[in-house]
Amino acid sequence: MSTSGPGNPLEPLDAATRARGRRLAILSHPAGMTHRTVFTEWMPTLALVQLGASETVIGIQAALEPFGQMLQLATLRLVGRFSKRSILVAGQCLAVLGSLPLLFFDDLAGLGRTLAIGVVLASLAVCTLGIVVGQTVWFPLLRGYVDPDRIGRFFGQIRSLWHVALIAFFLGASWWLEAHPGALMPLFAIGIACGALRILLVARLPERSERTGEPIRMRKALALLRSNRPLRRYIAGVSLQGALHSATMPFVIVMMRRVIGLSDAEVLITTVAAYAGGLASLYLWGRVVDEVGPARVFRWTTIGLAVSFFALLGVREPGPLALFALSAIFFARSALSAGFGVADTRVLFELAPAEAPARLLAVSAVVVSGVRGSAPLLVGALLEVLLAQGTEPLAAYRFLFVVAAGAQLLVFLPLRSFGLARP
Repeated sequence: MSTSGPGNPLEPLDAATRARGRRLAILSHPAGMTHRTVFTEWMPTLALVQLGASETVIGIQAALEPFGQMLQLATLRLVGRFSKRSILVAGQCLAVLGSLPLLFFDDLAGLGRTLAIGVVLASLAVCTLGIVVGQTVWFPLLRGYVDPDRIGRFFGQIRSLWHVALIAFFLGASWWLEAHPGALMPLFAIGIACGALRILLVARLPERSERTGEPIRMRKALALLRSNRPLRRYIAGVSLQGALHSATMPFVIVMMRRVIGLSDAEVLITTVAAYAGGLASLYLWGRVVDEVGPARVFRWTTIGLAVSFFALLGVREPGPLALFALSAIFFARSALSAGFGVADTRVLFELAPAEAPARLLAVSAVVVSGVRGSAPLLVGALLEVLLAQGTEPLAAYRFLFVVAAGAQLLVFLPLRSFGLARP
């Protein structure tokens, strides 16, 4: 197959090839998202809490993935010279290699608190680097497979399937930790196996090439921010939404473990509830977004997420009632976040040109992630200061949730112009 010259991209993929791409993407995504979730979200927080890490360190861990996304601009330079598929495979390989030290997590405590935390953070950082490299080209690959009038339905379907995988994983993880408290190593091993499986599947993905023989210039990519006003509005709203998520969710987990007193197994039960909320709603959200347009979905979900922050104020002490309440809150938050995410993706795909989407998608991800990465660092440092000054821990976390609820209501303002799906 010949490569395209500057300004002359290859023809769009034919219908059969696009369908094959969609099938492989849907099939590979549960393994990929299991690996990614195990090494970027709930499990690392539980691991660091187990090692006695401070709120600031937990904030640093929460910032690894969003700050890592800023490397997408550097990776973007490779898209002009190498196939997106090869970049995805290389990134996934690096992510798996980076996560290998956590196979020895159960032995790390013997190294001492400081060194053990350092090893965990270093491993997560390398793993995150690989995830980011692959993420740079993942959406551009998908952009070549999706029919414009079915973007919402496609993402409702693909995200529903990996929610099933994560529900199964976290149910099993909760059962395991109930029987073997603190034994996280086998769970990390399953995550690594899923990452390796994804390599085999994504190596077969077709693609619409963006190779020109020259690297994509960062300056030209960043110029999109100056020239594209809808893109700036999109980034403003989605950045705030991402910052609120990254600044609160890790500390909800810390609050559950250290303040309320839930066990690791009970925390993972709330995780199952969260993914169940996404699974129960994603397919419906996909159809709703395609039918009524993103703006209405942004409005509904923004209000609902603000209410869910206030609901966290009612959780005060351990017990079955607290576990039930937190599970219900996570279920609702996940269902609402799923709708916001599908609407967000539809807007992003409509803004990205089909013939060369990588530039816009990478620039958007980098800016959004820079904001999203700063938030947990700031919140972690603030919480540590408050706690050091003698603030009652539950009061400190409740203050965070009240501020987050108020900020949540502002998310809709820049997104309100992304209106109906159909003229």
